[in-house]
Amino acid sequence: MREQSRQRLDPAAADAVRAYAAKTRQDADRLAAVLEDIATNGLPAVEECTPWEDLRDARLAHLAAQRPQVA
Repeated sequence: MREQSRQRLDPAAADAVRAYAAKTRQDADRLAAVLEDIATNGLPAVEECTPWEDLRDARLAHLAAQRPQVA
C-alpha cells in the first residue's frame, strides 16, 4: 500500500478553515436546538411565525444593499 502525504495549509488558510468549521458547528447547534424545542413543545402557533416570503424578501434586500452600485 502506498503512503499518501498531506499537503499542509498555510496559516491563513488553516485559520479560514477553522473559522468555517466553527460557524458550521454553531449553525448546526442552533438548528438542533430548534428541532429539540419542537420535539418537546410542538410547533409554534401560526400567529407567532414569520412567513417565509417575508424572510426571503428581507434577505434579498440585505444582499442587494451589500452589492456595489454600478454608476
